[in-house]
Amino acid sequence: MSTQYEPPQPVVGSPGTQPTDASVGELFGEISKDLSTLIRQEIALAKAETAQSAKHAGKGAGMLGGAAWSTHFVLLFLSLALWWALGALLGTGDTPALGWAALIVAIIWAVIALILASMGRKQLRKTEGLPQTADTVKKIPDALKGQERS
Repeated sequence: MSTQYEPPQPVVGSPGTQPTDASVGELFGEISKDLSTLIRQEIALAKAETAQSAKHAGKGAGMLGGAAWSTHFVLLFLSLALWWALGALLGTGDTPALGWAALIVAIIWAVIALILASMGRKQLRKTEGLPQTADTVKKIPDALKGQERS
């Protein structure tokens, strides 16, 4: 069974056709209508993609929040265990030195907090913001005028 291939017939007004009866004004009108439709479709696509991405990001952020909350309790109970063990080691006989042990655990956590704060501050100072976006946005008015800024 052999079938004959028939190429699709071009639609008047589509790229690659040459409408003979259309005026320049009609052509510009059709181009602006097509451009407007294209922009609306792109915006709709961007909205749909953004909504889907936000939904996935929200679920992920919620799970990370739960993990952080759980980690907080793990650290709390490990700290309590360390506090009790240090108290037993520092104490004499049957009397644990829980006060000194609590102070030692608190100092350990203070040192960890200072190190993390220092590292976080260092990272924030390295943040540049959005240099490429800012540069591109500055070029838009000149591009619309037909000029190019370097």
